[in-house]
Amino acid sequence: MKSRPRRASLSYLCLIVLAACSKSVPPPPPPQVAVVRAQMQSVPLERQFVGRLSAYYSANVTARVSGVLLRRTYAEGTPVRAGQLLFEIDPVFYRAQLNNDLALLAEDQATYVNDHITAVRNRKLLPVGSVSQQTVDNSNAAERSAAAKVKADEATVESARVSLNYTRVTAPISGIAGQQQVTAGAVVGSSTSDTGGSGTLLTTVQQLDPMYVNFTISSADLATLQQSQINGSVNLQQQNKTTVQIGLPNRTAYGTAGTLDFSDVTVNAATGSINLRALVGNPQRRLLPGMYVTLSVNFGQQNNVFLIPQQAVQRDTVGAYVLVVGADGKVARKDVEAPNSLGNNWVVTRGLADGDQVVVTGVQMVREGAPAKAVAWQPPAAASGASASGASTVAAAYTAPAAPAVPAASSSGPAVAPVSAASPASAGTAQ
Repeated sequence: MKSRPRRASLSYLCLIVLAACSKSVPPPPPPQVAVVRAQMQSVPLERQFVGRLSAYYSANVTARVSGVLLRRTYAEGTPVRAGQLLFEIDPVFYRAQLNNDLALLAEDQATYVNDHITAVRNRKLLPVGSVSQQTVDNSNAAERSAAAKVKADEATVESARVSLNYTRVTAPISGIAGQQQVTAGAVVGSSTSDTGGSGTLLTTVQQLDPMYVNFTISSADLATLQQSQINGSVNLQQQNKTTVQIGLPNRTAYGTAGTLDFSDVTVNAATGSINLRALVGNPQRRLLPGMYVTLSVNFGQQNNVFLIPQQAVQRDTVGAYVLVVGADGKVARKDVEAPNSLGNNWVVTRGLADGDQVVVTGVQMVREGAPAKAVAWQPPAAASGASASGASTVAAAYTAPAAPAVPAASSSGPAVAPVSAASPASAGTAQ
Protein backbone atom coordinates (compact mmCIF):
# COMPACT_ATOMS: atom_id res chain seq x y z
CA MET A 1 0.00 0.00 0.00
CA LYS A 2 2.92 2.38 0.65
CA SER A 3 4.44 1.77 -2.78
CA ARG A 4 1.69 3.66 -4.67
CA PRO A 5 2.32 7.09 -3.02
CA ARG A 6 6.05 6.57 -3.52
CA ARG A 7 5.56 5.83 -7.24
CA ALA A 8 3.27 8.83 -7.65
CA SER A 9 5.80 11.14 -6.05
CA LEU A 10 8.52 9.84 -8.37
CA SER A 11 6.31 10.48 -11.39
CA TYR A 12 5.61 14.05 -10.26
CA LEU A 13 9.32 14.58 -9.71
CA CYS A 14 10.14 13.40 -13.25
CA LEU A 15 7.54 15.70 -14.74
CA ILE A 16 8.96 18.65 -12.84
CA VAL A 17 12.50 17.84 -14.06
CA LEU A 18 11.35 17.51 -17.66
CA ALA A 19 9.47 20.79 -17.50
CA ALA A 20 12.55 22.52 -16.11
CA CYS A 21 14.72 21.07 -18.89
CA SER A 22 12.29 22.16 -21.62
CA LYS A 23 12.27 25.72 -20.30
CA SER A 24 16.05 25.88 -20.18
CA VAL A 25 16.57 24.96 -23.95
CA PRO A 26 16.39 28.19 -26.04
CA PRO A 27 14.57 28.16 -29.44
CA PRO A 28 16.81 27.62 -32.49
CA PRO A 29 17.94 30.80 -34.29
CA PRO A 30 16.42 31.56 -37.70
CA PRO A 31 18.32 30.06 -40.64
CA GLN A 32 20.79 32.30 -42.46
CA VAL A 33 20.27 32.77 -46.19
CA ALA A 34 22.14 34.72 -48.86
CA VAL A 35 19.97 37.21 -50.70
CA VAL A 36 20.36 39.56 -53.65
CA ARG A 37 18.46 42.83 -53.82
CA ALA A 38 16.33 43.08 -56.97
CA GLN A 39 17.06 46.17 -59.04
CA MET A 40 15.06 47.23 -62.09
CA GLN A 41 17.28 47.73 -65.12
CA SER A 42 17.55 47.53 -68.90
CA VAL A 43 19.26 44.59 -70.59
CA PRO A 44 19.85 43.53 -74.19
CA LEU A 45 17.11 41.33 -75.61
CA GLU A 46 19.07 38.38 -76.97
CA ARG A 47 17.89 35.02 -78.27
CA GLN A 48 19.92 31.94 -79.16
CA PHE A 49 19.34 30.05 -82.42
CA VAL A 50 20.94 27.42 -84.63
CA GLY A 51 21.42 28.46 -88.24
CA ARG A 52 22.75 27.04 -91.47
CA LEU A 53 25.03 28.89 -93.86
CA SER A 54 24.35 29.32 -97.55
CA ALA A 55 26.15 31.13 -100.34
CA TYR A 56 25.25 34.71 -101.21
CA TYR A 57 25.06 33.72 -104.88
CA SER A 58 25.00 30.17 -106.21
CA ALA A 59 24.76 29.30 -109.90
CA ASN A 60 24.74 25.92 -111.60
CA VAL A 61 26.89 25.76 -114.71
CA THR A 62 25.09 23.51 -117.20
CA ALA A 63 25.58 22.53 -120.83
CA ARG A 64 23.32 24.59 -123.09
CA VAL A 65 24.12 22.61 -126.24
CA SER A 66 24.74 18.92 -126.85
CA GLY A 67 28.10 17.51 -127.73
CA VAL A 68 31.34 15.97 -126.51
CA LEU A 69 33.06 17.78 -123.66
CA LEU A 70 36.59 18.58 -124.83
CA ARG A 71 38.31 20.12 -121.83
CA ARG A 72 38.07 21.95 -118.52
CA THR A 73 39.94 25.26 -118.43
CA TYR A 74 39.82 26.23 -114.73
CA ALA A 75 41.31 24.89 -111.51
CA GLU A 76 38.70 23.34 -109.26
CA GLY A 77 38.04 25.24 -106.03
CA THR A 78 39.61 28.50 -107.24
CA PRO A 79 38.04 31.93 -107.77
CA VAL A 80 36.68 32.69 -111.24
CA ARG A 81 35.33 35.84 -112.83
CA ALA A 82 31.97 36.30 -114.50
CA GLY A 83 32.39 35.42 -118.21
CA GLN A 84 35.56 33.37 -117.67
CA LEU A 85 35.81 30.25 -119.82
CA LEU A 86 35.27 27.06 -117.79
CA PHE A 87 34.55 24.27 -120.31
CA GLU A 88 34.70 23.70 -124.05
CA ILE A 89 32.26 21.49 -125.98
CA ASP A 90 33.15 20.17 -129.44
CA PRO A 91 32.12 23.02 -131.80
CA VAL A 92 32.53 21.23 -135.17
CA PHE A 93 28.84 20.53 -135.74
CA TYR A 94 27.70 24.00 -134.68
CA ARG A 95 30.37 25.71 -136.79
CA ALA A 96 29.21 23.71 -139.82
CA GLN A 97 25.61 24.62 -139.10
CA LEU A 98 26.55 28.28 -138.94
CA ASN A 99 28.40 28.12 -142.24
CA ASN A 100 25.41 26.45 -143.90
CA ASP A 101 23.05 29.11 -142.62
CA LEU A 102 25.43 31.84 -143.79
CA ALA A 103 25.40 30.32 -147.29
CA LEU A 104 21.60 30.26 -147.37
CA LEU A 105 21.57 33.87 -146.23
CA ALA A 106 23.94 34.88 -149.02
CA GLU A 107 21.80 33.07 -151.60
CA ASP A 108 18.61 34.73 -150.43
CA GLN A 109 20.31 38.12 -150.31
CA ALA A 110 21.29 37.70 -153.97
CA THR A 111 17.70 36.77 -154.85
CA TYR A 112 16.45 39.82 -153.00
CA VAL A 113 18.83 42.11 -154.90
CA ASN A 114 17.62 40.73 -158.23
CA ASP A 115 13.93 41.01 -157.27
CA HIS A 116 14.53 44.54 -156.02
CA ILE A 117 16.12 45.63 -159.32
CA THR A 118 13.28 44.06 -161.30
CA ALA A 119 10.62 45.75 -159.16
CA VAL A 120 12.28 49.16 -159.52
CA ARG A 121 12.54 48.81 -163.31
CA ASN A 122 8.90 47.75 -163.67
CA ARG A 123 7.73 50.65 -161.57
CA LYS A 124 9.56 53.03 -163.96
CA LEU A 125 8.08 51.39 -167.07
CA LEU A 126 4.49 51.44 -165.81
CA PRO A 127 3.83 55.18 -166.54
CA VAL A 128 4.84 54.80 -170.24
CA GLY A 129 2.73 51.68 -170.67
CA SER A 130 5.62 49.30 -171.31
CA VAL A 131 4.45 46.90 -168.58
CA SER A 132 1.09 46.12 -167.10
CA GLN A 133 -0.03 46.85 -163.58
CA GLN A 134 -0.16 43.10 -162.92
CA THR A 135 3.52 42.78 -163.78
CA VAL A 136 4.40 45.59 -161.41
CA ASP A 137 2.36 44.00 -158.63
CA ASN A 138 4.04 40.64 -159.12
CA SER A 139 7.52 42.15 -159.04
CA ASN A 140 6.71 44.08 -155.87
CA ALA A 141 5.43 40.91 -154.18
CA ALA A 142 8.56 39.01 -155.18
CA GLU A 143 10.71 41.80 -153.74
CA ARG A 144 8.86 41.70 -150.42
CA SER A 145 9.06 37.89 -150.20
CA ALA A 146 12.79 37.96 -150.84
CA ALA A 147 13.28 40.62 -148.14
CA ALA A 148 11.29 38.55 -145.63
CA LYS A 149 13.33 35.47 -146.41
CA VAL A 150 16.53 37.42 -145.84
CA LYS A 151 15.23 38.45 -142.40
CA ALA A 152 14.44 34.82 -141.55
CA ASP A 153 17.88 33.72 -142.70
CA GLU A 154 19.50 36.38 -140.56
CA ALA A 155 17.62 35.06 -137.50
CA THR A 156 18.71 31.51 -138.32
CA VAL A 157 22.32 32.65 -138.61
CA GLU A 158 22.10 34.44 -135.28
CA SER A 159 20.67 31.31 -133.64
CA ALA A 160 23.47 29.19 -135.08
CA ARG A 161 26.04 31.72 -133.87
CA VAL A 162 24.55 31.60 -130.35
CA SER A 163 24.68 27.79 -130.33
CA LEU A 164 28.31 27.96 -131.43
CA ASN A 165 29.07 30.39 -128.62
CA TYR A 166 27.41 28.02 -126.14
CA THR A 167 30.12 25.47 -126.88
CA ARG A 168 32.32 27.77 -124.76
CA VAL A 169 30.80 27.40 -121.26
CA THR A 170 31.57 30.49 -119.17
CA ALA A 171 31.03 31.42 -115.51
CA PRO A 172 27.65 33.13 -115.00
CA ILE A 173 28.83 34.92 -111.82
CA SER A 174 32.07 35.65 -110.01
CA GLY A 175 32.86 33.28 -107.17
CA ILE A 176 34.46 29.96 -106.28
CA ALA A 177 34.16 27.27 -108.95
CA GLY A 178 33.48 23.83 -107.52
CA GLN A 179 34.42 20.34 -108.57
CA GLN A 180 33.62 19.32 -112.16
CA GLN A 181 30.76 16.87 -112.45
CA VAL A 182 31.57 15.55 -115.93
CA THR A 183 35.00 14.62 -117.26
CA ALA A 184 36.42 15.35 -120.69
CA GLY A 185 35.21 12.96 -123.38
CA ALA A 186 31.71 12.58 -121.97
CA VAL A 187 28.67 13.47 -124.03
CA VAL A 188 26.67 16.29 -122.46
CA GLY A 189 23.16 17.40 -123.31
CA SER A 190 21.17 20.60 -123.27
CA SER A 191 17.76 21.31 -121.86
CA THR A 192 14.88 20.96 -124.29
CA SER A 193 11.40 22.37 -124.02
CA ASP A 194 9.95 19.18 -125.53
CA THR A 195 11.19 16.82 -122.83
CA GLY A 196 11.24 19.35 -120.02
CA GLY A 197 14.68 18.12 -118.97
CA SER A 198 17.62 20.19 -117.81
CA GLY A 199 21.11 20.45 -119.21
CA THR A 200 23.97 18.37 -117.90
CA LEU A 201 25.38 19.89 -114.71
CA LEU A 202 29.06 20.65 -115.20
CA THR A 203 29.96 22.49 -111.98
CA THR A 204 28.69 25.10 -109.51
CA VAL A 205 29.96 28.63 -108.88
CA GLN A 206 29.27 30.17 -105.46
CA GLN A 207 29.98 33.61 -104.07
CA LEU A 208 31.12 33.11 -100.46
CA ASP A 209 31.67 36.71 -99.36
CA PRO A 210 29.30 37.71 -97.85
CA MET A 211 27.34 34.67 -96.63
CA TYR A 212 23.73 34.07 -95.64
CA VAL A 213 22.80 32.52 -92.28
CA ASN A 214 19.30 31.00 -92.38
CA PHE A 215 17.42 30.28 -89.15
CA THR A 216 13.86 30.16 -87.83
CA ILE A 217 11.95 31.61 -84.90
CA SER A 218 8.74 30.13 -83.55
CA SER A 219 5.56 32.10 -84.06
CA ALA A 220 5.00 32.04 -80.27
CA ASP A 221 8.36 33.73 -79.64
CA LEU A 222 7.65 36.29 -82.33
CA ALA A 223 4.26 37.06 -80.77
CA THR A 224 5.98 37.51 -77.40
CA LEU A 225 8.43 39.99 -78.90
CA GLN A 226 5.65 41.91 -80.61
CA GLN A 227 3.59 41.98 -77.41
CA SER A 228 6.60 43.20 -75.46
CA GLN A 229 7.07 45.96 -77.99
CA ILE A 230 3.44 47.03 -77.58
CA ASN A 231 3.76 47.05 -73.78
CA GLY A 232 6.87 49.18 -73.98
CA SER A 233 9.23 46.72 -72.28
CA VAL A 234 11.14 46.03 -75.50
CA ASN A 235 12.54 48.46 -78.03
CA LEU A 236 13.01 46.34 -81.16
CA GLN A 237 15.65 47.68 -83.52
CA GLN A 238 15.23 48.08 -87.23
CA GLN A 239 15.79 44.97 -89.32
CA ASN A 240 19.03 46.17 -90.94
CA LYS A 241 20.43 47.20 -87.52
CA THR A 242 19.72 43.98 -85.64
CA THR A 243 23.11 42.43 -84.92
CA VAL A 244 23.90 38.72 -85.03
CA GLN A 245 26.87 37.11 -83.28
CA ILE A 246 27.99 33.77 -84.74
CA GLY A 247 29.55 30.80 -82.98
CA LEU A 248 31.52 28.27 -85.05
CA PRO A 249 31.06 24.48 -84.74
CA ASN A 250 34.26 24.24 -82.64
CA ARG A 251 32.60 26.55 -80.08
CA THR A 252 34.78 29.53 -80.91
CA ALA A 253 33.33 32.93 -81.68
CA TYR A 254 33.38 34.27 -85.22
CA GLY A 255 34.92 37.71 -85.08
CA THR A 256 32.64 39.47 -87.56
CA ALA A 257 29.07 40.32 -86.55
CA GLY A 258 26.25 39.98 -89.05
CA THR A 259 23.03 41.89 -89.57
CA LEU A 260 19.47 40.64 -89.99
CA ASP A 261 18.42 41.34 -93.59
CA PHE A 262 15.26 39.27 -94.16
CA SER A 263 12.19 38.25 -92.20
CA ASP A 264 9.48 36.19 -93.86
CA VAL A 265 5.85 37.32 -93.69
CA THR A 266 4.30 33.84 -93.58
CA VAL A 267 4.37 31.06 -90.99
CA ASN A 268 5.38 27.57 -92.04
CA ALA A 269 2.24 25.47 -91.53
CA ALA A 270 4.25 22.30 -90.84
CA THR A 271 6.66 23.70 -88.23
CA GLY A 272 4.87 26.80 -86.95
CA SER A 273 8.04 28.86 -87.44
CA ILE A 274 9.09 31.91 -89.43
CA ASN A 275 12.17 32.05 -91.64
CA LEU A 276 14.81 34.66 -90.85
CA ARG A 277 18.10 35.39 -92.56
CA ALA A 278 21.25 37.27 -91.60
CA LEU A 279 24.09 38.58 -93.74
CA VAL A 280 27.70 38.25 -92.54
CA GLY A 281 31.05 39.03 -94.14
CA ASN A 282 33.37 36.15 -95.00
CA PRO A 283 36.59 37.62 -96.43
CA GLN A 284 38.79 34.76 -95.16
CA ARG A 285 36.35 32.01 -96.26
CA ARG A 286 36.12 30.56 -92.76
CA LEU A 287 32.39 30.07 -93.28
CA LEU A 288 31.29 27.44 -95.79
CA PRO A 289 27.87 26.69 -97.28
CA GLY A 290 25.96 24.00 -95.39
CA MET A 291 27.79 24.61 -92.10
CA TYR A 292 25.68 24.73 -88.93
CA VAL A 293 26.47 27.59 -86.52
CA THR A 294 25.01 29.01 -83.33
CA LEU A 295 23.55 32.50 -83.37
CA SER A 296 23.04 35.11 -80.69
CA VAL A 297 20.61 37.67 -82.07
CA ASN A 298 20.21 41.06 -80.39
CA PHE A 299 16.64 42.16 -81.05
CA GLY A 300 16.98 45.39 -79.09
CA GLN A 301 16.74 46.65 -75.52
CA GLN A 302 14.51 45.14 -72.82
CA ASN A 303 13.51 47.69 -70.18
CA ASN A 304 12.15 47.46 -66.62
CA VAL A 305 13.32 43.91 -65.89
CA PHE A 306 15.31 42.20 -63.12
CA LEU A 307 18.39 40.00 -63.43
CA ILE A 308 18.13 37.21 -60.84
CA PRO A 309 20.70 34.39 -60.42
CA GLN A 310 19.45 31.17 -61.93
CA GLN A 311 19.67 29.20 -58.67
CA ALA A 312 17.23 31.63 -57.03
CA VAL A 313 14.37 30.87 -59.44
CA GLN A 314 12.41 27.73 -58.57
CA ARG A 315 9.68 26.03 -60.58
CA ASP A 316 6.73 23.85 -59.66
CA THR A 317 3.38 22.94 -61.16
CA VAL A 318 2.17 26.52 -60.75
CA GLY A 319 5.16 28.04 -62.54
CA ALA A 320 8.31 29.96 -61.73
CA TYR A 321 8.67 31.57 -58.32
CA VAL A 322 11.25 33.02 -55.92
CA LEU A 323 11.45 33.27 -52.13
CA VAL A 324 11.98 36.73 -50.67
CA VAL A 325 12.80 37.94 -47.16
CA GLY A 326 10.35 40.71 -46.31
CA ALA A 327 10.83 43.73 -44.10
CA ASP A 328 9.44 41.74 -41.15
CA GLY A 329 12.21 39.15 -41.57
CA LYS A 330 9.84 36.43 -42.76
CA VAL A 331 10.03 34.42 -45.97
CA ALA A 332 7.36 34.88 -48.64
CA ARG A 333 6.79 33.38 -52.07
CA LYS A 334 6.44 35.49 -55.20
CA ASP A 335 5.34 34.03 -58.53
CA VAL A 336 7.38 35.47 -61.38
CA GLU A 337 7.73 35.32 -65.15
CA ALA A 338 11.24 34.48 -66.37
CA PRO A 339 11.00 33.58 -70.07
CA ASN A 340 14.63 34.28 -71.00
CA SER A 341 18.12 34.00 -69.58
CA LEU A 342 21.14 36.26 -69.89
CA GLY A 343 24.42 34.68 -68.87
CA ASN A 344 23.97 33.03 -65.46
CA ASN A 345 20.83 35.05 -64.67
CA TRP A 346 17.15 34.75 -65.41
CA VAL A 347 15.49 37.82 -66.89
CA VAL A 348 12.43 38.34 -64.66
CA THR A 349 9.82 40.48 -66.41
CA ARG A 350 6.99 40.32 -63.85
CA GLY A 351 6.36 39.44 -60.23
CA LEU A 352 9.11 41.36 -58.41
CA ALA A 353 9.35 44.85 -56.98
CA ASP A 354 12.39 47.08 -56.84
CA GLY A 355 14.31 46.35 -53.63
CA ASP A 356 12.99 42.83 -52.96
CA GLN A 357 15.47 40.59 -51.13
CA VAL A 358 15.50 37.43 -53.21
CA VAL A 359 16.89 34.27 -51.59
CA VAL A 360 19.70 32.86 -53.71
CA THR A 361 21.24 30.18 -51.49
CA GLY A 362 19.69 28.44 -48.53
CA VAL A 363 16.33 28.02 -50.22
CA GLN A 364 16.03 24.46 -48.93
CA MET A 365 16.40 25.63 -45.30
CA VAL A 366 13.47 28.05 -45.20
CA ARG A 367 9.75 27.89 -45.70
CA GLU A 368 7.00 30.37 -46.31
CA GLY A 369 6.00 32.41 -43.28
CA ALA A 370 9.06 31.36 -41.25
CA PRO A 371 11.71 33.88 -40.16
CA ALA A 372 15.14 34.00 -41.83
CA LYS A 373 18.28 36.04 -41.43
CA ALA A 374 19.36 37.67 -44.72
CA VAL A 375 23.00 38.29 -45.63
CA ALA A 376 24.37 39.70 -48.87
CA TRP A 377 25.03 37.13 -51.60
CA GLN A 378 28.39 37.13 -53.34
CA PRO A 379 28.79 35.73 -56.86
CA PRO A 380 31.16 32.74 -57.14
CA ALA A 381 33.69 34.79 -59.14
CA ALA A 382 33.90 37.42 -56.42
CA ALA A 383 34.12 34.77 -53.72
CA SER A 384 36.98 32.95 -55.44
CA GLY A 385 38.99 36.17 -55.77
CA ALA A 386 38.57 37.21 -52.15
CA SER A 387 41.19 36.76 -49.44
CA ALA A 388 41.31 33.75 -47.13
CA SER A 389 39.71 35.64 -44.28
CA GLY A 390 37.06 37.12 -46.56
CA ALA A 391 36.36 33.71 -48.04
CA SER A 392 35.88 32.21 -44.61
CA THR A 393 33.48 35.03 -43.73
CA VAL A 394 31.45 34.47 -46.89
CA ALA A 395 31.42 30.71 -46.29
CA ALA A 396 30.15 31.32 -42.79
CA ALA A 397 27.41 33.52 -44.22
CA TYR A 398 26.36 30.74 -46.59
CA THR A 399 26.27 28.05 -43.87
CA ALA A 400 23.20 27.82 -41.65
CA PRO A 401 23.84 27.25 -37.94
CA ALA A 402 23.18 23.75 -36.68
CA ALA A 403 19.75 23.39 -35.11
CA PRO A 404 18.50 20.63 -32.79
CA ALA A 405 16.27 17.98 -34.26
CA VAL A 406 12.62 18.95 -34.30
CA PRO A 407 9.97 16.27 -33.75
CA ALA A 408 7.95 15.38 -36.80
CA ALA A 409 4.73 16.44 -35.04
CA SER A 410 5.89 20.07 -34.80
CA SER A 411 7.14 20.36 -38.40
CA SER A 412 5.01 21.07 -41.45
CA GLY A 413 7.27 19.05 -43.73
CA PRO A 414 10.17 16.61 -43.74
CA ALA A 415 13.28 17.68 -41.93
CA VAL A 416 16.07 18.99 -44.21
CA ALA A 417 19.71 18.75 -43.17
CA PRO A 418 21.60 22.03 -43.26
CA VAL A 419 23.73 22.35 -46.41
CA SER A 420 26.55 24.81 -47.01
CA ALA A 421 25.57 27.06 -49.95
CA ALA A 422 29.21 27.85 -50.62
CA SER A 423 29.88 24.34 -51.89
CA PRO A 424 29.04 23.31 -55.49
CA ALA A 425 26.72 20.58 -54.21
CA SER A 426 24.58 23.08 -52.38
CA ALA A 427 24.34 25.31 -55.40
CA GLY A 428 22.97 22.43 -57.43
CA THR A 429 20.55 21.46 -54.64
CA ALA A 430 19.19 24.97 -54.41
CA GLN A 431 17.83 24.70 -57.88
